[in-house]
Amino acid sequence: MTDARRIVVKVGSSSLTTAAGGLDADRVDALVDVLAKVRSGGEREIVLVSSGAIAAGLAPLGLVRRPKDLARQQAAASVGQGLLVARYTASFARYGVRVGQVLLTSDDTSRRAHYRNAYSTLGQLLEMGAFPVVNENDTVATDEIRFGDNDRLAALVAHLVHADLLVLLSDIDGLYDGDPSTPGTSRIAEVSGPADLEGVAIGSAGKAGVGTGGMVTKVEAARIATAAGIPVVLTSASHVADALAGRDTGTYFHRTGRRSADRLLWLAHASTPQGALTLDEGAVRAVVERRTSLLPAGISSVEGEFSAGDPVELRDPAGRPIARGLVNFDAKEIPQLLGRSTRDLARELGPAYEREVVHRDDLVVLTPQPAP
Repeated sequence: MTDARRIVVKVGSSSLTTAAGGLDADRVDALVDVLAKVRSGGEREIVLVSSGAIAAGLAPLGLVRRPKDLARQQAAASVGQGLLVARYTASFARYGVRVGQVLLTSDDTSRRAHYRNAYSTLGQLLEMGAFPVVNENDTVATDEIRFGDNDRLAALVAHLVHADLLVLLSDIDGLYDGDPSTPGTSRIAEVSGPADLEGVAIGSAGKAGVGTGGMVTKVEAARIATAAGIPVVLTSASHVADALAGRDTGTYFHRTGRRSADRLLWLAHASTPQGALTLDEGAVRAVVERRTSLLPAGISSVEGEFSAGDPVELRDPAGRPIARGLVNFDAKEIPQLLGRSTRDLARELGPAYEREVVHRDDLVVLTPQPAP
């Protein structure tokens, strides 16, 4: 941990706001004090993924709790995001540090050009000495293009910026082998792989009630990051200084895999399929085992409404998802392509149809998940 030079830190709403809504300036300042000190020597870079926009907007709009409908959530985010970044700007200004705000939706990051832009912006901010503060763009994100929670966003941002470490801050000081409030439970100091979590009851809700995540989302974020070669520390916001100093705190998740192609991780974990293509057995083997592109001849059916460039799910004949990719045709075009060779299609429909339905560079094979 002490060798990490580029670090992504994620902080949740409950660590920044009051339960009634509204930012807690003292909590924000305490976090900034630690982060500013860690980067002050110039040897370490930090990207902060910060929740709190919706929670910060509750009190100013007279809302007593987080609304369930999307429209009011977006309204609260619109008010709260400005307050959140203003608070960070003022707090970092005490150290002469400028703040750069980066708002993302999953649609921004599963498409090639948008992904490159996100990478370039974050890299340039770090190079120029600014402090990037990343959040989901809750004011415009719909259910179809949401990351779902900022824990997963943080894991993906850590991969995007080639981070050496991901630190997830919660209102609990680590992962426990049961309900932390129950006598007899103990903190899990290290997790080397999924087998270490077998039989562990993982709670699904934070106690403050202003965020969307919980321990489940943090463990899932740790799984995504460690599988991509990035170790993870899960601890409380009050112990962030210990975590960044490499002291024994929270739960340390060892990396379990190697770094994968940047955009494919986003495609696998941040995109929402807009439709599905069912493949025959031969196409399934070609895509999964030989990692080839998907050609029209191997598709047996199509469902959903999507446009060229949208993410779609690829399924085997039994309906099980086996891959995800960016499709090269609109949904309405595909029925006439089913089961046909690209040569025949080019001869009948023109050269534009002599191509893959999903190119292998825009396709990621999904790892089968164990049954619950």
